[in-house]
Amino acid sequence: MNGISPLNAGDYFGTRLQKFQKLMPFKIRDILLVSSLYDSYLFEEDGRLYELIRKEYLGLNLNHSPELTHVSSGNDALQLLQEKNYDLIITTLHIEDMHVVRFAKAVREAGFNMPIVLLAYDNIERKDLVSNYDTSIFERLFIWEGDYRLIIGIVKSVEDRLNAEHDIKVMGVQSIILIEDNVLFYSSYLPMIYTEIFQQSQRLITEGLNLTHKFIRMRARPKILLCTNYDEAWAYFEKYSDYIMGVISDINFKRNGVKDPEAGIKFAQNVKATYGDIPVLLQSSNKSHAETARRIGASFIVKDSPRLLNELREFMVENLGFGDFTFRTADGTEVARANNLKSLQEKLEIVPEESIVYHASRNNFSNWLKARTEFWLAHKLRPRKVSDFATVEDLRKNLINTLKQYLELRTRGIITDFSPETFDIKNSFSRIGGGSLGGKARGLGFVNHIITNFDFADRFHGVKIFVPSAVVLGTEVFDQFLEENDLLNFAFSTKNDDELDQRFLESKNFPKEVRKKLQQFLDIVKVPLAVRSSSLLEDSQFQPFAGVYRTYMIPNENESLTVRLHQLISCIKLVYASTYHKSSKDYMRASPYRLEEEKMAVIIQVMVGSLRNEGRFYPDFAGVAKSYNFYPVSPQSSSDGIAYVALGLGKQVVEGGNAVRFCPKYPRHLLQFYSTQETIKNAQQEFFALDLSQKSTKKKKPVYHQDEVLKTYSLQKAENDGTLYLAGSTYSAENDSVYDGISRPGLRIVTFAPVLKHKIFPLPEVLESILNMGRWGMGTQVEIEFAVNLKVSEGEKKEFGILQMRPMVLSSEAEELDLNSLNENDIIVESPQVLGNGVIRNIFDIVVVDIEKFDRSKSREVAAEIGMLNSQLLNENRPYLLIGVGRWGSLDPWLGIPVTWDQISGASAIVESGFKDFNVIPSQGSHFFQNLTSFRIAYFTVNSFYNQGRIDWEWLNSQKIYKELKYSKILRYDEPFIVKINGHKNKGAVIKPGIQA
Repeated sequence: MNGISPLNAGDYFGTRLQKFQKLMPFKIRDILLVSSLYDSYLFEEDGRLYELIRKEYLGLNLNHSPELTHVSSGNDALQLLQEKNYDLIITTLHIEDMHVVRFAKAVREAGFNMPIVLLAYDNIERKDLVSNYDTSIFERLFIWEGDYRLIIGIVKSVEDRLNAEHDIKVMGVQSIILIEDNVLFYSSYLPMIYTEIFQQSQRLITEGLNLTHKFIRMRARPKILLCTNYDEAWAYFEKYSDYIMGVISDINFKRNGVKDPEAGIKFAQNVKATYGDIPVLLQSSNKSHAETARRIGASFIVKDSPRLLNELREFMVENLGFGDFTFRTADGTEVARANNLKSLQEKLEIVPEESIVYHASRNNFSNWLKARTEFWLAHKLRPRKVSDFATVEDLRKNLINTLKQYLELRTRGIITDFSPETFDIKNSFSRIGGGSLGGKARGLGFVNHIITNFDFADRFHGVKIFVPSAVVLGTEVFDQFLEENDLLNFAFSTKNDDELDQRFLESKNFPKEVRKKLQQFLDIVKVPLAVRSSSLLEDSQFQPFAGVYRTYMIPNENESLTVRLHQLISCIKLVYASTYHKSSKDYMRASPYRLEEEKMAVIIQVMVGSLRNEGRFYPDFAGVAKSYNFYPVSPQSSSDGIAYVALGLGKQVVEGGNAVRFCPKYPRHLLQFYSTQETIKNAQQEFFALDLSQKSTKKKKPVYHQDEVLKTYSLQKAENDGTLYLAGSTYSAENDSVYDGISRPGLRIVTFAPVLKHKIFPLPEVLESILNMGRWGMGTQVEIEFAVNLKVSEGEKKEFGILQMRPMVLSSEAEELDLNSLNENDIIVESPQVLGNGVIRNIFDIVVVDIEKFDRSKSREVAAEIGMLNSQLLNENRPYLLIGVGRWGSLDPWLGIPVTWDQISGASAIVESGFKDFNVIPSQGSHFFQNLTSFRIAYFTVNSFYNQGRIDWEWLNSQKIYKELKYSKILRYDEPFIVKINGHKNKGAVIKPGIQA
């Protein structure tokens, strides 16, 4: 013991303890979060952020864990700064009343010097800011990818930088130098590195000789020194060289103010020359650096590796070697234990009066609750004295009643851990398993939170607005399933979706505790269910992954609980498998993310609807609504929003089928029905419903082929079911007119006139109110999916279920391009209906579907051809312009080309041309359309038949063909052609190669 005798060992450890209590002189105790309400909700992950931070801090035996105070406006933040001291400001770009850079400058001008950290949601968002503003005022920029551990990483990174001088040089704490100038990468690295360090610290405390020794080990975790250039990193190395545990470095970054493609190699060489035993990890997208790294004694990983984070974790492992409430009496005798609030309530009913007096007088209840982040309840259970009550029994009853009321209140509008005792089929949103909820479930949880806490559920008389009850399997269940069945490497490598599905289905190991809870769930819930994906990245603001992953609907009707459980788990496995489908991998390739970063949560949600005749189950109507309309028609404005509604299940809308399009502010303006002919052409002809009539006869038949249960039906079936009266109109051939309602004979068509004109149900008003709520809460334009069920028991309210809410992607370019100076002869395509804003100059290829050769009956063959050409151009890394006929991504092959997203993922600009005899309206409600906007793809709609823009087909048909298939071809040029698009004025043009514009 370094010469210390047993006689003074206590003094030695006492001194060490006192010294280590002085670690981290700068602590982040109070964080000011400046963001939209939605952003704040995402960060908190339903309170789990507080729980994780407090657990971390208590594990380190620190006295105070950070508290987060949230405001949504810059002025509110500045006011709070005048009233209270904050140690850190975390802000997003979504501030209510001012630009984020202006806010940061205002903080500095007011004399406040605390670090300010900026969170962006995507590299596109970050680059937009960096290219237009000086961001040096921020401590650091990070990219939020849905992992709440990033907040802990930010806090620890700021603390480590500010405490490094004291803790390393004075106390001898070790450190790791991390050199990385790519914001996306270090935003991924820091959570993983800190998690590994904390886990390592937990492992080390088991080796402690006594409690004090364990305590010292935990407090002495290494510092992470994040640097973005050579000079900053080398200054740290020279200062702390005796305390460097390891180096993790990129290779290409700035040295002496200039980008040096070998800066990391030079840094590693100099480190090794000084201390040859310091482990160094180099990382690069250039595989050729591997040999150089080996030669200088460094490890190496490829940044493009699908297992990058895992390899980084392996390097660290291989190379960089609280509790129950204990009821007591005054003499210290233990009389009971409680490990959660429910058991605390139960134990309060039976423990001796002496114990209650003992703990109440010492504030033990409040302190224990603070440690569990139950701050409100902790305040309510402040020290209670017997003198405040007639008897001790009255004190006991007061404590019990307060807990009971709180336990009931806290389940409303939040996501709780699933328990069969508390789950309510009508009003519960629960989780099973740890990890993230995923983007889709977070969005639903946020909506549930808003509805409950802002008195929104009963805003409309006779209507119940709600989020359907559900359980969510956290991403840790996904990780456990993959690991226990050794699926990860296979999933990354396989290219056969059917083989992938089968392998996942046949995997025997499904987490036993999760299986047990799902069985308990099915014992309560015996109605149809939707099993939906909710990946980590899904419904993010810039890559929403709309429609990329699978959703399954199951009848959940079999008398055997064993069969129903088998069917449910089969669907969960298939949702997991869809994470690695070819379409998902192709989508990921077009995004800034790595597939390794994606994790899948699963939502198991009670379906909105009723059982109709012949075993059909469906809502009266369903649809999609957006707070922003990309194609408004006067008197509508973009901010008035747009809605798409269809009879039956919402699949009709989200996959681009015919639906009724209307503006919630002007519900009677149905321009798609401006003539009898157009009404018949554009009206919904059939609807989707779940078929419950076919009982599962095999004991364990996995109902996962959706064609078996999800079917289309004629409008006659809806009329028989009594649902068409809400949506139907009648075409009379006798006088060539369309009449509202279905009271007379004639052809039935879906117009929703009874709802939109005659107000049988307040759909426009409900949608307008919800969209305004969502736009306010999320701080951006929003999109919702909804379903309405009017077949309810007597005395119950009609049901409006919100199935999804996600942020929309809008182009934010400030420049308005001038297109008026273009020569008509220089233009290939021009359109008055466009999406996007800006100029594209890097396209040398056109993929075109010839309008003369196109046959609507062959549209599926055309889609397959497009997919082949897309794959070729993706492999060649050549973005292209896509020109086709009809609606791209249409559910109905007679309305256009039914491509999936992966079949056109390489296109930088897309043109859809109307048929020569048929006008097709762009479907803003589809998942396909959502992906277009998220990737900021220039999109042109042309219909020369109605004089809406033009395509120079004569020029296209005269060009030399690079590759030709039956219906489509590639045109390739040596010079780029220019795409100009002015979304502000709804104009766009594609200019011929070689023309300067």
